[in-house]
Amino acid sequence: MSHKEFENIKADISLADDFESPQEIPLMPLRNTVLYPQQVIPLYIGRERSLRLLDELLPETKLIAVVAQKDISTENPKEDDLYSWGTLAQVLKIFDMPDKSKSAIVQGIERIQILKVTQESPFYKAVVRRVHEISYTNDVKTQALVSNLYNQFQTLVDKAQYLTNEHLDVVKVIRDPGRLADKIVSILNVQVSEKQSILEIPDVQKRLTSATILVNKEIQRMEVGEKIQSQVQDSINKNQREYFLREQLKAIRKELGEDDSGMDTKELEEKIEKSNLPEEALKVARKELTRLERISPQSPEYTVSRTYLEWLVELPWSVSTDDQVDITKAEQILNEDHYGLEKIKERILEYLAVRKLKQLKDPKAGVKGPILCFIGPPGVGKTSVGMSIARAMGRKFYRMSLGGVRDEAEIRGHRRTYIGALPGRIIQGIKKAGSNNPVFMLDEIDKLGADFRGDPSSALLEVLDPEQNYSFSDHYLEVPFDLRHVMFIATANWYDPIPDPLKDRMEILEFPGYTEPEKIHIAKSFLIPKQIKEHGLEQDDIVFTNDGISTIIENFTRESGVRNLEREIANICRKVAREKVEKGTRKRRITSSMVTRYLGKKKYYSEVAERMVKPGIAVGLAWTAVGGDILFIEATKMPGTGKLILTGKLGDVMQESAQAAMSFIRANAEHFGIDPNFNKEYDVHIHIPAGAIPKDGPSAGVTLMTAMVSVLSDRMVKDRYAMTGEITLRGHILPVGGIKEKVIAANRAGIRNVILPDKNKKDIDEDIPAEVKKEMTFHFLDDMLDVLDLALEPKKDREKK
Repeated sequence: MSHKEFENIKADISLADDFESPQEIPLMPLRNTVLYPQQVIPLYIGRERSLRLLDELLPETKLIAVVAQKDISTENPKEDDLYSWGTLAQVLKIFDMPDKSKSAIVQGIERIQILKVTQESPFYKAVVRRVHEISYTNDVKTQALVSNLYNQFQTLVDKAQYLTNEHLDVVKVIRDPGRLADKIVSILNVQVSEKQSILEIPDVQKRLTSATILVNKEIQRMEVGEKIQSQVQDSINKNQREYFLREQLKAIRKELGEDDSGMDTKELEEKIEKSNLPEEALKVARKELTRLERISPQSPEYTVSRTYLEWLVELPWSVSTDDQVDITKAEQILNEDHYGLEKIKERILEYLAVRKLKQLKDPKAGVKGPILCFIGPPGVGKTSVGMSIARAMGRKFYRMSLGGVRDEAEIRGHRRTYIGALPGRIIQGIKKAGSNNPVFMLDEIDKLGADFRGDPSSALLEVLDPEQNYSFSDHYLEVPFDLRHVMFIATANWYDPIPDPLKDRMEILEFPGYTEPEKIHIAKSFLIPKQIKEHGLEQDDIVFTNDGISTIIENFTRESGVRNLEREIANICRKVAREKVEKGTRKRRITSSMVTRYLGKKKYYSEVAERMVKPGIAVGLAWTAVGGDILFIEATKMPGTGKLILTGKLGDVMQESAQAAMSFIRANAEHFGIDPNFNKEYDVHIHIPAGAIPKDGPSAGVTLMTAMVSVLSDRMVKDRYAMTGEITLRGHILPVGGIKEKVIAANRAGIRNVILPDKNKKDIDEDIPAEVKKEMTFHFLDDMLDVLDLALEPKKDREKK
């Protein structure tokens, strides 16, 4: 149909002339099709509503609005499911089909906007309005755009198989620029949304530009497709060529008697027979070997299968070391490597003694390995004790750090379906140790994490349970491995983060902090000889005196362990080494003054004497993850209305302890010589310095109350007194934990009197080293009134001063 014939048809349609204002007409949604003006297309109509629409059409006009729907799967679209631009169309002819559906020939007339869908049943109706095209007559830019679009379309016809020269001939005769863009886009094999975007552009120049972009995209897609197809074909040809060459090479080797295709499998078969695998593992290995023989060496599956077999045969299924059950020799080794730690050594020797008795009764009997967990501050020798245990028992040692491990597959391994799969770190450690009964150290077990990849601590439950680990199943091996003979030792700095099920499977051994005499002995016996050797010095080049070591401990380190002490000793050794090289100096005697000369200004100093100068200051004892420490609690009063102000980043429990102390003081104000109405005249402010560090726990209750009574009664706390304990509203003192660490911290700070709950007396008797007990006096009390009578100076004595 020519353009002139189309205009004649359009002129005969009276309704179209009135579309300057909105009109309501029937609407037909189309699936997977966009109708453009002047385009004639056949439609297959099977939906009930569309069939009803055709039945109700007026015979004189047969005008409908045609619009594409966004989702072709929607059977009965709503207004939101339809595009807002469509085409006014005339139904030219309707055909009845044998299956009771219909087929219609429709012709697009002009662009319209769908303002509102007014009816959905029995068929769609909508209010629409006409859209005028913005055209440019004899415009140079329009002519250039038309020429460019035609040339691009001609290029696409040469590349696209679904386009022919007949399409090019149809496009060639179109003179109207807007219709040219519509026609070309209607032919393209692009998405409905892209065709719809062209329908919604009334500006002819913009429409030509957008159509050109779509044609260019199709050209690029065709070029990429051709390139990929070419690469695939080249790859196929290359693989075929390599296959033929390998077959020829195989035939040549066979003729020469050099055929080694079965060498790998024969070698693996020999290893399997010699590795003394358990029956179940042997069955799996033979089955996998049979499968390997059928796989081509060029197949990726070949490498996966071979690697799996190598892991199976290289694991020490039946390789074990003989335990040394000489208790005297084991005790000697433990004492050589570590000073102190008597309870830890005692537990190890007990294990060896039990093993020796079992072997005397039945040489083939085994002892389930104990699961020990060493908990203590950094630097106290937890990891090195594990190494000493392995040496004392004559076992191999393997250390596995769990800090930051968040993936459950780190413990159990990855399944072989994954690329690069490996066994978990437990099986890897057993293989590296080379025996099935090593001392296996799980370091930093309190630092385990968990995320979307699983919970590693849950995977460890089977590993650390003697009732389950005889058949530990790794995801990679999928064959049970017996871990009963492995001696697992875990280490941690903190008790609380360890999950309760794991705690239940382990025997907790607490590592205390070292006292100053112990540190001096460790430095002279272990640290100094080690650092002298590491810095290229001789024993005659440098000598540390006890005073010098003591100065380093008191003024340059503050720790429960000896890690920083070793660093400072290394610092001095470096400086002596430099002097020896530069000046040729001989034998430096490291005294207290020489320590200050080499290390500079001291880092730590005792604050007790300097801060205990006014009422309201008391010294508490605190337990931390790195050992004990002293805690200054300051209280002051000021005119106010009885408020209790708490600062220093205190936790809820510590704040509640302060509230309980205030209630007890108000209830017993007269007994302390405090004005009963003090809460109406004063505010009390309690502050614990080092405000950036969080502090919590009930054990500061005694110290909080002492500081508050001190400031309210204007009585000084006695010099070099420290205290700890939880209080009740009745003034009773309850026991607390961490006594050993707290007492050692007080001793380190120069405090000689410590007030403790009466029920903690057993902790002093059992845990505190004898040299510390000699230097300190302990006061065991269970009533707060007794504490205040002991810790506070009489008011009259202070007035005399």
